[in-house]
Amino acid sequence: MAHQVDRAVDDLDKAMAMLRQAMKGVPARRQAFKANHDRMAREMARLTVALMDARSVIEPDKKRRKR
Repeated sequence: MAHQVDRAVDDLDKAMAMLRQAMKGVPARRQAFKANHDRMAREMARLTVALMDARSVIEPDKKRRKR
């Protein structure tokens, strides 16, 4: 399960890097685009931190007890 969280965080990081590249050349102040982008980036950062915190709680698959 922790591996899936790692993959999700990696995918989110890649998507944010792609968004950063796509933002180049876009007029930042048009129709509050910059404010919306900043708000979304802040929320994605919060999500990433929450996922990483949750990862520390999840036991690795190898350490689970078999019953």
